[in-house]
Amino acid sequence: MIAAAGRGERLGRSENKAFVALGGRPLVQHSLEVLQAHPEISGVVLVVAASDVERARAAFLSRPAPASLFIVAGGAQRADSVEAGLREVPPSCDTVLIHDGARPFLAPSLVTRCLRAAERHSAVIAAVPAADTVKEVSDGGVVSATLDRSRIWLAQTPQVFDRALLQEAHARARAGGISATDDASLVEKMGSPVHVVPGDPGNFKITCPEDLERAEKIVSAGGHAAERGSLVRTGIGYDAHRFTEARTLVLGGVRFEGEPGLLGHSDADVLCHAICDALLGAAGAGDIGRHFPDTDPRYEGVSSLSLLSQTAAMVREAGWRIVNVDAVVIAEKPRIAPRIADMRRALAQAMEIAETQVNVKGKTTEGMGFTGRGEGIAAQAVCAIAALP
Repeated sequence: MIAAAGRGERLGRSENKAFVALGGRPLVQHSLEVLQAHPEISGVVLVVAASDVERARAAFLSRPAPASLFIVAGGAQRADSVEAGLREVPPSCDTVLIHDGARPFLAPSLVTRCLRAAERHSAVIAAVPAADTVKEVSDGGVVSATLDRSRIWLAQTPQVFDRALLQEAHARARAGGISATDDASLVEKMGSPVHVVPGDPGNFKITCPEDLERAEKIVSAGGHAAERGSLVRTGIGYDAHRFTEARTLVLGGVRFEGEPGLLGHSDADVLCHAICDALLGAAGAGDIGRHFPDTDPRYEGVSSLSLLSQTAAMVREAGWRIVNVDAVVIAEKPRIAPRIADMRRALAQAMEIAETQVNVKGKTTEGMGFTGRGEGIAAQAVCAIAALP
């Protein structure tokens, strides 16, 4: 079940949160696709606001998917929405997984972990340990206690329950006028144990505009670990520019005084450009022209080290770390061997990695081609990136 009936008032949008666009798709569609494609999910109940039911049916019921989909109207409170969803769960289903539709970066592996734990326990939640010191604060804004951080976990979804247990928890809560921010709290109030499995720091909830902005950056840079098929990926990049006497040559962020430069919108640093393309390719985020177009006056004459730094930041924001970069500069002149150490240092600083993770080589083409004729310089780069834990 996906609970997506919230209005999302703190997001500051005119439409309900489920249909706020993220990467050109409704917010709820991101987690819906993950659950419908999961091999252990037989069906999904999507609970949306009553005003969004027809819109959701038009948007999602026409799409082929492995798991069947039921769309129902939610209620005024979260508990009302979950109870409405439970009424649509087929009688043959004895295990129910509930996910918050405002958490778009749901990893299939997290779903699997929760389901495995639910084979042993009747109530399971995903959660992550608190990274900061947690303070209890009184109404007057004064700290009343410092909690033991080692015992504090931040609850996420999915949460998985024995169906009968969850129905009983909701029935008791309704009878007793009890409200809670998640379903596990209702089970806890019955005295039933709730077991925790390690969650995913990237499985964050879209609550305020800053959250949506962060999510958009992740999607534009190639998606989050939830949508990646492997833990390590590689990318390849290439760039070439012709010589010009109008500027000084810059390669890998290093100036070669007295040498003719390269023609381009930025400083035309072919080595930085090739590395940018390799990183973006590995992250599945397009190419340098998409993010830093030569029609944008902001990038006219800009240092390509700055573009490389921004590219590396996009890769990190998308949940990847740079493992290594290997690049080759193809030119008859100048000789780059004496400046390779400087280039490695500048490139590593721009990417915020160690110099040992960057390798640069120089090659000629024995007089063949445009580089052999001394018309310009080309560069190639490959890189490896790994998913952040």
